[in-house]
Amino acid sequence: MKSLSLSLSLSLSLLSCNSNHHTLEKEMVLIPAGTYEMGGNNPQSREDESPKHLVTLRSFWMDETEVTNSQFKKFVDATGYVTTAEKDFDYKDDSGNVKHQKAGSLVFHQLKPGEDKNVNSWWKFTEGANWKHPQGPNSSIAGKDNFPVVQVSWEDAKEYAKFLKKRLPTEAEWEYAARGGLENNIYPWGIERVNDGKAKCNSWSGNFPYENTLTDKYERSAPVKSFPPNNFGLYDMAGNVWEWCSDWYDKDYYSFCLNNSNFNNPQGPENNFSGQKVMRGGSFLCNDSYCSGFRVAARMKSTPETSLEHTGFRCVKDK
Repeated sequence: MKSLSLSLSLSLSLLSCNSNHHTLEKEMVLIPAGTYEMGGNNPQSREDESPKHLVTLRSFWMDETEVTNSQFKKFVDATGYVTTAEKDFDYKDDSGNVKHQKAGSLVFHQLKPGEDKNVNSWWKFTEGANWKHPQGPNSSIAGKDNFPVVQVSWEDAKEYAKFLKKRLPTEAEWEYAARGGLENNIYPWGIERVNDGKAKCNSWSGNFPYENTLTDKYERSAPVKSFPPNNFGLYDMAGNVWEWCSDWYDKDYYSFCLNNSNFNNPQGPENNFSGQKVMRGGSFLCNDSYCSGFRVAARMKSTPETSLEHTGFRCVKDK
């Protein structure tokens, strides 16, 4: 996919950075340097979350919330940037024939009882779906300035971060920040299961993907700051939308780190054998019967050009 046009004015970039610099402390949280045990070993953990291993990180700034529709619109208005989902593309079908596809993206469709339960059933490519129309051309983000921007690819997130002189977090930074200083806990809030007690994040309650009981009051994404922050003051580090990280995905990367004593500020695999980037944090579709993606150690991945209705991002900045 095309990168942000090289013709963007340098003065425009500097203007944006200067106008935002004085509000960094208000929009971002300073995450202290520290060492923690990365990975998971509870009964819900998957193979790619092990082995647990110590990681030491420098201090860094992190957006206190997921990037919102309002924030992303300012970036688009300033640059004229066109997201991946707004571009037509060509692809090869199973027979190797090149096909042309009108612009669009993947939208979630709740299944009816009896429908086949598989990921290809509840995700549908929808022409006209993009960050301005998350569920398709008849949908809108009007009145949703404070909702997380979705239908943005890793490429889109990277360009947004670059424009603001920020970057996407490494996977190690993201998990450390999500833990909020709590040691060996399963969730950003501790160990209480997601559906016990008060609603703690925006996730799927009920029989996924057939019935959502809306215990958290939200059918899809929720406005940022709808739920309490973790101990670092970060919101929605569990649920709401998946968040892109900078790392290439490798299911065996933790073993590599352990075997090579790669414990200080790990940047992820050097090679992109999987062709996929890491996503963290879970979304409004996560449920214990399916992915339990709201766990701090849970890993997900997708290709850099993919955009989905439940995927957004937040940025970090070096101290």
